[in-house]
Amino acid sequence: MGIVKISELMHENLRVAGNALSRSINAQAEHWMRVGMLTEMHPELDHREICQLLIRAELAGGLDIAAAVTGQLGKPSASSTGRH
Repeated sequence: MGIVKISELMHENLRVAGNALSRSINAQAEHWMRVGMLTEMHPELDHREICQLLIRAELAGGLDIAAAVTGQLGKPSASSTGRH
């Protein structure tokens, strides 16, 4: 874990969004970073699809940049597709 310096305006934006969405400032910042990272890596996906990837990643144990880069992030497993 480390410290990231951000502007006062961004900190205020995080505070407002975090309060509105019942997240801490840190949780809101991490959410925006995850969404932004996946948006850059997968520009063909819309916000709904990015959120689905985040949910699948969480169910698989968390967001892993290596899986996102190799295209394995969010791929349906055999159990979720009905195939065994």
